Amino acid sequence: MMKKNSIFYIVSITLVATLGGLLFGYDTAVISGAEGSLQTYFAENLGLSPLIHGLTVSSALIGCIIGGLLSGIFATRIGRKRTLILAAALFLVSAVGSAFPELLFFTRGEPTIALLLTFNLYRIVGGIGVGLASAVAPMYISEIAPAKIRGTLVSLNQFAIIFGMLVVYFVNWGIGRGQTMEWINDVGWRYMFLSEAIPALLFLLLLFTVPETPRYLISINKDEKAKTVLSKIYEPTMVKATMFEIKKSFDVNKAKIFSYGKGIIAIGVLLSVFQQFVGINVALYYAPRIFESMGAARDASMFQTIVMGLVNVIFTLIAIFTVDKFGRKPLLIIGSVGMTIGMFGVAGMAYTNTIGIGTLIFIIIYTASFMMSWGPVVWVLISEIFPNKIRGQAVAIAVAAQWAANYFISSTYPAMMDLSGGLTYSFYGLMSLISALFIWKFVPETKGRSLEELETILINKNNEKRKTA
Repeated sequence: MMKKNSIFYIVSITLVATLGGLLFGYDTAVISGAEGSLQTYFAENLGLSPLIHGLTVSSALIGCIIGGLLSGIFATRIGRKRTLILAAALFLVSAVGSAFPELLFFTRGEPTIALLLTFNLYRIVGGIGVGLASAVAPMYISEIAPAKIRGTLVSLNQFAIIFGMLVVYFVNWGIGRGQTMEWINDVGWRYMFLSEAIPALLFLLLLFTVPETPRYLISINKDEKAKTVLSKIYEPTMVKATMFEIKKSFDVNKAKIFSYGKGIIAIGVLLSVFQQFVGINVALYYAPRIFESMGAARDASMFQTIVMGLVNVIFTLIAIFTVDKFGRKPLLIIGSVGMTIGMFGVAGMAYTNTIGIGTLIFIIIYTASFMMSWGPVVWVLISEIFPNKIRGQAVAIAVAAQWAANYFISSTYPAMMDLSGGLTYSFYGLMSLISALFIWKFVPETKGRSLEELETILINKNNEKRKTA
């Protein structure tokens, strides 16, 4: 049983951890406002192809893949908290370096290939921070949170991601509003990247005020410190029972990544891949350009992006308040159906070359459906379906797969659109439909169970499969 006054303690810790999610959203969406200026400043001035521009826009995702792969090693060896501190430091370096890539070696105002590579390097550094935070922030929250509110608290991380995107949409709009395109292409895009330094520094400082997770502390035999953290959350009898369950889950020989069967790893990877193959980050990264292609002016397209961001926040809140009531599977299936309708609607508009309010409505249906389901709930599932002994490794694999899929979808979008907008959006619609079938058939419900209960169920299922094999 939770202590009556513990909710403030849990929520305050969670809010600090979710700043990692906010920076995740901020860093990945800041490019949406700067994308056109980067094309002018680098690609056009240097005579580079649209493919090179697409790779520049998506370069941070290379870092995200690296950070995702390394997250398991860092989370296991230096802990969840210190890994988040490292991520915060990388965010800060990236913010300053992306804004002023000439800082150490180049002359400002003279774009060169070397400068473009340096800019991409700073974006990759920030991407590593995103990869680390995207894996470890929900892991940290899930290992701190009591079972009955775990889904809600982990979903707050997705809310922070979307809120970070919304904040940067406003920041980008505010920086560019009323300015000439020449100023934005020369200076404005720099301020967009530099603005990330403020939340990055705040995240870095606040992380020194939160504890390490009790599950990690027990894994390195610091039982007393774990007990201290648990005592601030649970009543004394519950602390003892929770300590026993956690220790029991670690009192086995060192587990290999497939010790609990390949199926659970495959589910985690496919959840991640489907979350990206439905095309959500195309809508987020290229939002202003999509709206411009509908006939909106530059300022209007940025404002429509803000409207989309507000819709994202509202529907993410719906997920937060329902994920521990309705469960994970129902939300995911409902969301998949909505995304299918939205994307096939956009595809139909593209096929008939019909541009107008209808396209905006279908995009909002699509993004709203994603934000109330696949956005937050996938992170909840990834943070809770893997056993304690392999959680760091398994989450790292799932998150790396997610960022690899993200990179593939985002970097191929411009080339796909050159071939056919209708086929491009139809592909995302088809992936949305298949995702619903995948959830219905293969994904377990995890609502209301402790991490150790889920582990026991998983072990029993794996043993049954081995007996029947």
